Amino acid sequence: MSEFKKVGVIGLGNMGRGMALSLARAGFEVVGYDASEQAADASAAEGVHVEKSLAALSNCDAVVLSLPTTPIVSAVLEGESGFVANAKPGLLVIDTTSGDPYATRELAARLDTQGIRFIDAPVSGGATGARKGTLTMFIGGTKENVAFAEPLLAAMGDKRFHIGDVGAGDIAKIVNNLLTASHLLTASEAFRMADAAGVKTEALIEAINVGSGRSGVTLYNYPSRILNNGFDSGFTVQLMRKDVNLAMALQKSLGQNFPVTSEVGSIWNASAESLQDKDDFNRITQYVKKPSIQNYL
Repeated sequence: MSEFKKVGVIGLGNMGRGMALSLARAGFEVVGYDASEQAADASAAEGVHVEKSLAALSNCDAVVLSLPTTPIVSAVLEGESGFVANAKPGLLVIDTTSGDPYATRELAARLDTQGIRFIDAPVSGGATGARKGTLTMFIGGTKENVAFAEPLLAAMGDKRFHIGDVGAGDIAKIVNNLLTASHLLTASEAFRMADAAGVKTEALIEAINVGSGRSGVTLYNYPSRILNNGFDSGFTVQLMRKDVNLAMALQKSLGQNFPVTSEVGSIWNASAESLQDKDDFNRITQYVKKPSIQNYL
């Protein structure tokens, strides 16, 4: 722990704020920054030491990024107001953003020439997992850098998987969220079918969850977010659409065309007609895609 006397957290939304609190609870000196005054104020109210500029984090030994997209990550690190140019030698960057694996690899290569260590470690587990330090982490990076980062990773996630070199974490998260996005769609259709046949989801879910049709969606999302009308995961439709579209882009870049995956992408993107970006991603279970004109021909 002594190698990380000060740790910065950039991006203090639901996830970043929780990770900052978990790092502080583990004994690290934590400073945070967010371009959103609202997010910064909310974090400060919970006890996070928040700085008003990126430059104020330049003396950190490591920074954890929790940002919306890879281009934003690049802008924060390398842009006009970025702090990499003035960062401490050997700075460790842990990027928990669900990002573009190709762009992540290019960014990591550029940072490496400046002596900056970089690992991609996107997470699963929601805001609750971030606050409790119980996130699942999909990690990409060299063995040396991942081992170096272990004290910080351990403070944020209790299930940590080193998938491969830089970019592998992003690919793993894309696969994970594509499966979640798919399972939400198939579960919602299956339960609507049962309901139409006279069997309520509430009566069916327990049996499904000890049968072979169960998934994380039926085990967790339905009981804790959907059937109780909570829809309060802290993960938005906009973020899931972004991750689904990352899967679409990866599929295309590999010269592949998977029909089920393509239909999942089509449905999630079409949902913009009725689901707002800020809506909880579990609300996709309430969306029914309108048939195309071809269905009537």
